[in-house]
Amino acid sequence: MDIANFIVDGAARAISPLEGESAIAVVAETATDIAAREALLDEAMGPKRRKKSSEKLRRGRRPSEGLAFVARDASGGVAGTVRLWDVTLGEGGKAALLLGPLAVDPSLKNAGIGSALMRRAIAEAARLGHAAILLVGDAPFYGRFGFSASRTGSLAMPGPYERHRLLALELVDGALDGVHGTLKAAGRKLKAQELTSAA
Repeated sequence: MDIANFIVDGAARAISPLEGESAIAVVAETATDIAAREALLDEAMGPKRRKKSSEKLRRGRRPSEGLAFVARDASGGVAGTVRLWDVTLGEGGKAALLLGPLAVDPSLKNAGIGSALMRRAIAEAARLGHAAILLVGDAPFYGRFGFSASRTGSLAMPGPYERHRLLALELVDGALDGVHGTLKAAGRKLKAQELTSAA
């Protein structure tokens, strides 16, 4: 499969294939996706994924309301995932979103699934009125969606990270003006039973 073989249908948020290809649909994540999502993340990112700085901001929290998505294959299986999380930019700073992790089934790499997940996540974040999205990732990939390190020089992640990989996208012009400090977790906390099942 190749990204050129897909057309994004804005209403259905589906990736429609050309003749002979399997359809992939980007939809809201549900509770029944948890086990498949976690298995996919383990396979795509390896066992060290839980030690990343970004994970410190996600631990014990729920994704931002309405901003957790999966890509489903034709059989309904989870072929990709992306979630966005509420953060504040420094102590008492502005609200923003942290994107991640973004992962695609390794057997479906280069099929345009990651790009479709990114487009849906950005579009929904903007529609819901969020002002900025940050992430830790590779500029060559995320740059095509408008992310860059040009506005993150005064910001830091909690724990070790590569500074040049802290990228941001303003959804509202000037949203990152004057921001500084270390990103802090915000938003909804997981309930006790959710913490147990997530461990």
